[in-house]
Amino acid sequence: QFNPEEIAYLESLGLFRRDFLDWLLDFRFTGDIDAPEEGTPVFGNQPLLTVRAPLAQAQLVETLLLNIINFQTLVATKAARIVRAAGGAPVLEFGLRRAQGPNGAMSVARAACIGGVRSTSNVLAGKVFNLPVKGTHAHSWVMAFDSELEAFRAYARSFPDHCILLVDTVDTLKSGLPNAITVAKELRQQGHELFGIRLDSGDLAWLSRQARRMLDEAGFPEVRIVASNELDEEVIHTIRDEGGCIDIYGVGTRLATCAGEGGGALGGVYKLVAIDEKPKMKLTADMAKATLPGAKTVWRLVRPDGSYLQDVITIAGEEPQPGETVYDPVNPAHFRVLDEPFEARPLAKLRMKGGKATDPAPSLDELADRCQSELDRLPEGTLRLTNPHRYKVSISTSLHQLREELRRSMMR
Repeated sequence: QFNPEEIAYLESLGLFRRDFLDWLLDFRFTGDIDAPEEGTPVFGNQPLLTVRAPLAQAQLVETLLLNIINFQTLVATKAARIVRAAGGAPVLEFGLRRAQGPNGAMSVARAACIGGVRSTSNVLAGKVFNLPVKGTHAHSWVMAFDSELEAFRAYARSFPDHCILLVDTVDTLKSGLPNAITVAKELRQQGHELFGIRLDSGDLAWLSRQARRMLDEAGFPEVRIVASNELDEEVIHTIRDEGGCIDIYGVGTRLATCAGEGGGALGGVYKLVAIDEKPKMKLTADMAKATLPGAKTVWRLVRPDGSYLQDVITIAGEEPQPGETVYDPVNPAHFRVLDEPFEARPLAKLRMKGGKATDPAPSLDELADRCQSELDRLPEGTLRLTNPHRYKVSISTSLHQLREELRRSMMR
């Protein structure tokens, strides 16, 4: 919707006719949208949303849809990879300071929760999205006192039941850990227990092993060890592979910015595929960028044991059949026969009718639970960090033939 002030601004640009501005003033989206349940794993070369609306309406929502879906899908994917790498240890979202602005930080907290990160250091996100808020003190807290021990004692007085001490400001093993153990003993005498210590630099695998030994020998086996400092799924995997004793991972920069392989941006696109039910497609020499024409349905093929076999994209109204030949959407020379038993389930359903949502929005906890449950059903090896199994997405014979017919007709 556009308010009069926004219309006045557009008019001041001198680019638009009055009748168009009047149309914008009365604009309402009245279209229908099909989409998967949020939190559902999706894959490249398949449509995520289908928008059916008058052309001008469908065009106006393009940028908003891409902005919301691309970034949050990327963050949720990164979060899911990190959570899987952590092997059940809690992961905290620490990305506010490095996120792409305040709005980006809010999107990061929400999407990371869907990917399995259940706590955030972003207090506003905690309020808006009803997320648990977690955090520790900064190095500046320690530096503001005359001694590290004095700083730890002051922090423990403020948070006796939720105290996590950052132990690497001076020297992790010679100063930070001994002072943290001193404060832990004092808290215990007062009827409280130190919650944890945080490592934020150095060899985290080695330091965590030494910290665990020192805490255990001092009588504090329940004190958690929190790790931070440029963590991502690869670093966490290495820490665990080297026998690190980390109980909680605080992940900031590389989650909020989605750094690493495939990170930085998700290149989702929004393409016209039909006008008045007449199929359309973008023709290009690069088949990876050629669009699939017409209205389509994405089917997830489910094995008898409940695991997922692959996805098949068909012309709308068509359903994959056992024994059917299906094609790679990027390289049609690669094809396969659906020779395993399966049940075909449509991935998307009607989410918006006449411009209004068809169902109430689920809670973030529900979305996170769905995400983890769906990931568990993917084929073995799909979630490996190294040399993962490539989940298959194919197009039906009919859709392959339609694309070839349109391609030939457009090249005449």
